[in-house]
Amino acid sequence: MFLIVNGGAWLVVGVLKGYGFSPVALLAIVAVTSLLFVGALRKFRANRAAHAAEATLPATKRAEGIFNVVNAIQWSLVFVVSVALILLRHPEWIIPAIILIVGIHFFPLAVAFKVPRHYVTGAAMAFLAISYPFFSSGGPNSPVGCLGAGIILWTSSVVALARPAS
Repeated sequence: MFLIVNGGAWLVVGVLKGYGFSPVALLAIVAVTSLLFVGALRKFRANRAAHAAEATLPATKRAEGIFNVVNAIQWSLVFVVSVALILLRHPEWIIPAIILIVGIHFFPLAVAFKVPRHYVTGAAMAFLAISYPFFSSGGPNSPVGCLGAGIILWTSSVVALARPAS
């Protein structure tokens, strides 16, 4: 569910950066985000007993601890790198840096939660962050970065939703 909401947020930022306030595009993003979120919520509720049983396992508690540490590091890096880029007078590189940091954060989560698709998501995000500033006409300011990040996160969510419950 986190990936769905975050993917929608990246898409909103991309639309606003690239096209300004576009009610139709923004409404479409909200609608798809809502549909995906409801689908994820239904799947979660259908497997509530399995999730509850799994939540008490030591491996799950360890993975959740890793998740918290990884996210604390991620947000700290986002802050430090953003401030550094502003001080270096290169704020245009903040979004690619954030996409890269978010991408890298998927690798330890793939290990912690034993979710191989997170490697693909992380690699796609990192590749996007490293490549789009050099290949899009807008450079690091291009909305391609935000739009691509949103699409990657939504794709990862759809793949997760399409998998049968374990």
